[in-house]
Amino acid sequence: MEKVCILIPTLNEEESIGEIVREFKERGFEDILVFDGNSTDSTREIARREGARVEVQRGKGKGTAIREAFELIDAETEAEVEMVVMIDGDGTYLPSEVDKLLKPIINGKADHVIGNRFGFGGAFTWSHRIGNRMVNKVFGFGYGVRLNDILSGYRAFTMKCIRRMNLQKSGFEIETEMAIESVKKGERIKEVPITYKKRKGESKLGFFKDGSRIAHTLYMLTKTHNPMFYFGIIGFIFLIIGLLSGTFVVIRWLEGITHVLLTIFTAMMIMSGVQFFMFGVFGDLLVTVQKDTIEMLRDRDRDRDRDKDKDKDKY
Repeated sequence: MEKVCILIPTLNEEESIGEIVREFKERGFEDILVFDGNSTDSTREIARREGARVEVQRGKGKGTAIREAFELIDAETEAEVEMVVMIDGDGTYLPSEVDKLLKPIINGKADHVIGNRFGFGGAFTWSHRIGNRMVNKVFGFGYGVRLNDILSGYRAFTMKCIRRMNLQKSGFEIETEMAIESVKKGERIKEVPITYKKRKGESKLGFFKDGSRIAHTLYMLTKTHNPMFYFGIIGFIFLIIGLLSGTFVVIRWLEGITHVLLTIFTAMMIMSGVQFFMFGVFGDLLVTVQKDTIEMLRDRDRDRDRDKDKDKDKY
């Protein structure tokens, strides 16, 4: 069986971490890495007692923990890890469903597998359900890939996929960034339905604070993937402002009152809106050329690998 590392980022998960580690052990997984965010309870002690390897993150935030963990796993070349399964330590996901996530990778059909919490309903509050739906809709519109749950904390990756991702986020936006990076790098993403239970303990995700950061991440990272979406929204806002002020100027002019400064402002808003739309068009052309070039280089690398395999077969 391919070498698999189970990565569990934790922060005060003493109520659930023991059971999670134990279940993975029972299923034959020996390389279990608990990456802890300086818990103040007995999370680390319980994880060690159940047989997991425990590391404490240097920085703060879930995103930082995941980035540090990926770097550690990648640096340990002697472990020969081929796949990484990431699962939250709050007891909301079932270790028994890990094979669902690994199967598409083992069969060569995916590089990044996401556990879709909406597949079987899931224990969502109404606010989180609405927020998740909105985020996924925006992601599909901005990145051209229809996914149902980009915020899921249960995932599987190939090591090659992890090495190709350029992750920067430090908080709960990390799941969004991983999905975006995989799309940008042309990785094969597949979703599988999973069970989502009510978490043990208090939720650490703030609906408005973290939701706004996730939305900001989604929007800002479209600059290099879908410039038309990024600049188009800015241009649309400028045009709406210009049209509203222009309507007011025309109405007042028909009444015999002239607003010179507001007229200048209206013209500036409309011209700026059109310019942003043009930026989007030119940016879209550049991205298309870049994607074609990357695909050409990948085809060349694949041909080179096939030639190497043929040469090995000869000997």
